[in-house]
Amino acid sequence: MSKTNARKAEISRQTKETKIRVAIDLDGSGRTAPHTGVGFFDHMLELLGRHSLIDLDVQAEGDLQVDSHHTVEDVGIVLGQALEQALGDKRGIQRYGWAAIPMDESLAQVAIDLSGRPAFVFNVAFKGETIGVFPVELVEEFFKAFATTAKMNLHIAVPYGTNNHHISEAIFKAAARALRQAVTHDPRNDDVPSTKGSL
Repeated sequence: MSKTNARKAEISRQTKETKIRVAIDLDGSGRTAPHTGVGFFDHMLELLGRHSLIDLDVQAEGDLQVDSHHTVEDVGIVLGQALEQALGDKRGIQRYGWAAIPMDESLAQVAIDLSGRPAFVFNVAFKGETIGVFPVELVEEFFKAFATTAKMNLHIAVPYGTNNHHISEAIFKAAARALRQAVTHDPRNDDVPSTKGSL
């Protein structure tokens, strides 16, 4: 089920493992309402919405009795689908976005191209396997799913950092700022930002 209006989208997806609904507004004010049952992930989604100024409503029910992998990955899938749909023909957007965001001792660098072609690079070395009870490997799984279904190039690098929470928070904030730049309207160009004429 999906519906669109202007630069908004709402997507639902249900499998035997998860039931997900995501609603976004690219021209919002950063209002977020994430309810996934995974506390740390909800915190990261709040950062993603707030710092991108994209209104983000995420409702997820997953097989958390197994673990949080399916829930986190499937939210990434549906969020990417919603972003791709909300962008429409991408006419007049900046297309590219990048940010380098510090979080205490950690630095995250993120670059985005809303190219219509999925590509994902994740050059991050976490220190240990968890943040509380949240497996750090799910940060990569979320962004890989997000990049794939949004059909974008997404490059994430953390050149240094020692605290897993800080590394993750820097990544989500940098992704948010890069996304904010990429989806913003370009006041000098109302056309599709590609020599091919489409993205």
